[in-house]
Order: sequence, then structure tokens, then C-alpha cells
Amino acid sequence: MDLLNPQVGEYVLAHCTPADDVLRELAVETAAAVPARAGMQVSHDQGTLLTLLVRLSGARRAVEVGVFTGYSSICIARGLPADGELLALDVSEEWTAVARRYWERAGVADRIALRLGPAAETLRALPEEPLFDFGFIDADKGGYPVYYEELLARLRPGGLLVLDNVLRGGRVLDPAARSPEDVVIKELNDRIAADPRVTSVMLPVRDGITLARRN
Repeated sequence: MDLLNPQVGEYVLAHCTPADDVLRELAVETAAAVPARAGMQVSHDQGTLLTLLVRLSGARRAVEVGVFTGYSSICIARGLPADGELLALDVSEEWTAVARRYWERAGVADRIALRLGPAAETLRALPEEPLFDFGFIDADKGGYPVYYEELLARLRPGGLLVLDNVLRGGRVLDPAARSPEDVVIKELNDRIAADPRVTSVMLPVRDGITLARRN
């Protein structure tokens, strides 16, 4: 399913605050180094939205599940105050090595703490108390339900969770789409919409994002 007409997509990007050299060069390097996985990187309009959401929420402590080469990390960190902190979780030393270089270039490395290893284990090892103001989930889709629960348990009231790829290329609308990842996301979408702990909205931005504010 074509979720966003390519011409509309280009128009949207043309009417978004432009990316700086760091973000442009990171996108080019990622596409050249891992062309088959370049789509894992958030688009520039999504990145700008992340920065705005962090700033609008007044977040000081944020967490990201799924770093890849660091584009979204830069966008989140730029929305934090100078003394803010982003806990960035990933399993790949190779991809996060690229991220580290660009965090330094973007001037946000001092705000980002990288933890390598399974994100579920890292989150479960944290105190179950309101540690975070903002969370972004963009990792393995099968792990989304665990990441959602573990982050929600550690999100302050009024804190915001953002989940990417909730439309799965439109497959959430297809009853015949039965891959494990598609089924997990369909079920999680239904659960979040009915979750009394949050106020949520799903937005048709790129491959779909859900915003869930803890009540």
C-alpha cells in the first residue's frame, strides 16, 4: 500500500525546516553503507517532529529503543535542554559506531548515554519508577509490546511515548497479513487504543507513528 504519495512526500519535506549538514551527511552515509536497511532511518520530517515533541513536552530525560546510525538520537537530543540526557539502547556496535561519530559532530554526544545489549534486559534492570519524560520506540517489531510496557512503567505522568512503524506499510489493514511482526503490531495498536493508562493518537506520518501520553 502506498501510504504517502511520493509527490506529497517531497512536498512535505520541502516545507519542513531543512536538515543541517550533519543530518544530511549522516543520511547519505547510511544509504551508501547499508542501502538495504537505509529505510530503518527516520525521515527528516519525522526527525524534526521528534525534536519538536521533546521540546514541547519539556522533557529532560529521554530514552530511545533502536539507535541504528543515530539520526533520531540527534533529533531527540537536540530537543533536550543542555543538562538533559538521552539513554540510547541498541544491539549493534557497527551501526552505533557511526552514530557516535555523528553525535560528536552534532554537539550532542555529552547528552547521550549508549547502552549496548538487548533493550528489554536493559530496561528491566532499571528501577521501576518515573525515570523518563519521553520515550521513542523504533526497533525490532516483535519486541514492541515489551518495550511499551517497560517504558510505560518508567514514564512520569504526563510523559510521552512515541512508537514508529505502527502501520507496517498498510499491512495492519490486511486480514491476510499474518507475519509475526504484523500480528504483534496489530495487537499492540489495539491494546494502546484501549489502554486506560494513556491518552493516545495514531498519526499517518510516513509509516505511521503513535503518540501515547501517560495519564
